[in-house]
Amino acid sequence: MPWNPDQYHKFQAERSAPFFDLLKLVHIRPNLQVVDLGCGTGELTKQLADTLPNSSVLGLDSSHEMLEKAKQYAGPNLRFEYGNQTELSNTWDVIFSNAALQWSENHQDLIPALFGKLKNGGQLAVQVPSNHLHISHQLIRDTAKKEPFRSALQGYNRQSPVLSIEEYTEVLFKCGGQHITVFEKVYPHILEDADAVLEWIMGTALVPYLERLGEDKESFIETIRKKLRKALPGSPVLYPFKRIFISAINTN
Repeated sequence: MPWNPDQYHKFQAERSAPFFDLLKLVHIRPNLQVVDLGCGTGELTKQLADTLPNSSVLGLDSSHEMLEKAKQYAGPNLRFEYGNQTELSNTWDVIFSNAALQWSENHQDLIPALFGKLKNGGQLAVQVPSNHLHISHQLIRDTAKKEPFRSALQGYNRQSPVLSIEEYTEVLFKCGGQHITVFEKVYPHILEDADAVLEWIMGTALVPYLERLGEDKESFIETIRKKLRKALPGSPVLYPFKRIFISAINTN
């Protein structure tokens, strides 16, 4: 997908908060081989690298636009590469991912596949948004079902692959994971109004729709804007953003 780093960073502080909560779950040890799946623009991957002493960290992303921004943070213990997070090679001491796995399908298979890439004693530490039931996401899916957008999108209407916390726990248990931690946290973002909510989702949830819409893009945005203003009147607006955190150790 053609990511826009500037649009994504309009709410940088709010988007960064879950990263630091995820980082707290990482078992800090020296001399680790670490991969950050969906590293984005790299500044948070640098934080990860700075936290893990004498470790080698790879930031992996499938967006050339994001990686162009990330390369400024590269150093002796931190490098960035283009790659698909579902086709991870090698084995790792830490597989880390902050708000990226939600763009890959079938987590029932994806999580075990990643877990299988851990060295003995290695850790999987992942955070994914679980906000797909929020009214903003519901309005996107509802609007995409209606003409002229249904035809323009050729029927495309993305369903979130994110599992429940119970399902992630079960998946990690079946993998033989130890020290399993799974929880959901709500981040109560206070945004100016419904238009600010639109700006937020334009950096994430709307991206795969906008890339497919062509000349109907602006009409789609304005339709969502009107629906959001009706659903979320007044100012400020509470945007309760839910995130799921999972961590487990491979001792096989």
